Amino acid sequence: MSPALHPELDLSISRIIKAPRAVVWKAWTDPASFEQWWVPAPSRCKVLEMDLRPGGALVTHFSETETRDFGPHLSACFLAVDTLERIVFTTVLLGGWRPAELSAMPGMTAIITLKDHPQGTDYSAHVMHKNSADRTLHHDLGFHEGWGTVTAQLAAIAERRV
Repeated sequence: MSPALHPELDLSISRIIKAPRAVVWKAWTDPASFEQWWVPAPSRCKVLEMDLRPGGALVTHFSETETRDFGPHLSACFLAVDTLERIVFTTVLLGGWRPAELSAMPGMTAIITLKDHPQGTDYSAHVMHKNSADRTLHHDLGFHEGWGTVTAQLAAIAERRV
């Protein structure tokens, strides 16, 4: 179950991906596939940890150049992993439920849902913030452009696999 969208605190994006849920799920949960779409191209992503269970870590680094100089990108904790249906993670905790040191980026909790759709998969990301200032900052930093780009990249990978 996902909470209702709270317009002052939450941001969301959704897309129909023309691929079965199992294919989209695999692209999201396989580290090698995840690295191909998680950051907007031409930036590159490296998955350091992806422990897909409640309390498990999700740690990524990224590089904005073609070099191998990767720096920190995301440190998060999975809260829920419901196979083929839902992934919930937060940046306010690290793996093992440890509180995170928050950076300039606002803390968030993301709920990723996958539902059957006649054309494939109804994919959505619901991102919750603790206050309207954090939501506004995330919006102004380019939430829709960034998450829109990576969702399109995810769709392209999944749709090629059908």
